[in-house]
Amino acid sequence: MSADEIEDSAAPLVEHLVELRQRLIRALIAVAVVFVIAFIFADQIFQVLVIPYERAAGENQNLTLIFTAPQEYFFAQLKIALFTALFVAFPVIATQIYKFMAPGLYKNERSAFLPFLFATPVLFFMGASLVFWVVMPLAMTFFLSMQVQGDSVRTTIELLPKVSEYLGLIMTLIFAFGLVFQMPVVISLLARAGMVSEQGLKNKRKYAVVLTFIAAAVLTPPDPVSQIGLAVPTLLLYELSIYATRLIERKRAEQEAEAA
Repeated sequence: MSADEIEDSAAPLVEHLVELRQRLIRALIAVAVVFVIAFIFADQIFQVLVIPYERAAGENQNLTLIFTAPQEYFFAQLKIALFTALFVAFPVIATQIYKFMAPGLYKNERSAFLPFLFATPVLFFMGASLVFWVVMPLAMTFFLSMQVQGDSVRTTIELLPKVSEYLGLIMTLIFAFGLVFQMPVVISLLARAGMVSEQGLKNKRKYAVVLTFIAAAVLTPPDPVSQIGLAVPTLLLYELSIYATRLIERKRAEQEAEAA
């Protein structure tokens, strides 16, 4: 390659880097703005996150959450603000990524990519909703059932969760379910690229079952409610991914037949 060719190729690279920098700055600004607002309302957001615990304990129960270090609740508020910022600002982040990639895509590729851009936050929200309304209340009911109270016992065992531990539990579950619910998006993109097939996914179904329960054991707390609550939707999403792959392969076959 000559020196002139190197100079010509360097200019577009610098332009792409400048644009990437601008996109990252816009995404970070969106995260920072939401972070500040969420930190101001961190107490109110935490009250919302406690709703699954309230549903498990009963509406008339007075809940007590504790913190054992002076700085613990402050750091919990920072985690709440960052969690909310990433959740709320994700559409902005995804839009900036798409706008950076769009000029390098063909028109049909851009039209094919947009549904996945829309499906990603929707599926994440579905996973988070499943945690909030089903899995977390069931898990807290399981943990509360392990208390030992009454007149016939000499030692009372009562659940007094720490603020940071409860927050870490619900945030871990929300992120775990949100990421797992991206499976149809990831597999559909791989199918469009020709890297996976319907028959291949069917042949690997038994391995998927084993890996699903291993992942559920790693990503969730060591209780059967959370693990089964993650494993069952994951297997259903795997079957949905097989169906989506079938539709993609059928459409590709029709396009190839028309081209021939």
